[in-house]
Amino acid sequence: MDFTTVEPGKLSLIASGFDARPMSFVQAGQRLGYEPAVAQVVCDRLGLEPSWTNLPIEDFYTALSSGEYDAIWFNQTITQERRAWADFTRPYGRFDDAVLTLEESGIHGPEDIADKRLAVVEGSISTLQLENLPQAEVIQFPGGNQVLPDLLDALKQGSIHAILGNALMLMAMEAEDSSFRVAFQMPTQHPFGVGVLPGNRELLDALNDSLNYLIVDGTLAKLWGKWIPYRPFPF
Repeated sequence: MDFTTVEPGKLSLIASGFDARPMSFVQAGQRLGYEPAVAQVVCDRLGLEPSWTNLPIEDFYTALSSGEYDAIWFNQTITQERRAWADFTRPYGRFDDAVLTLEESGIHGPEDIADKRLAVVEGSISTLQLENLPQAEVIQFPGGNQVLPDLLDALKQGSIHAILGNALMLMAMEAEDSSFRVAFQMPTQHPFGVGVLPGNRELLDALNDSLNYLIVDGTLAKLWGKWIPYRPFPF
């Protein structure tokens, strides 16, 4: 395939140190999760080495525009607003939104959110679901590397009653701590993809060809099953 990267032989990727398991997280200096695993098999197929740089999430797209990186590969829902900054690959996964609460809470469905303090990360795609929960008292937390621990602490301390967010991440929290419970899910099926520096059509096509091949041959389904065994592979 005929494509260029910022640094020959490497795919320079923007990511975050934010713990977004099971999608992406850093442990003992090693990047783990479904996304890094997919990036590795794609790079193997293209003869590249993934080179990760952690940046604040709010700086992702301005950094990409600088031309110093090839792509953003970190839990990026494909939206029209983001398409103004990046060309996106085909989706390599999808997620629903969900509401996480404490095991003993009486929250089991959207009707139980009325007058409850519902937290959501400011600017996240999940805020679009607030219109379906109009009676909740919404509390928006600013994004950042510590936002998830802050949300979980607030939930345990009782300053909020529930968290609205990515179902994959919230289900992982439920699996790790029995005091949490996913009360209900909202079938949004948000697609997430790789945001590529605009204009690098050859690299975008190479990434898409590799993703398509790895979906057809079952590799991505196996990686999904390893990291996200509680949800069926979406393709």
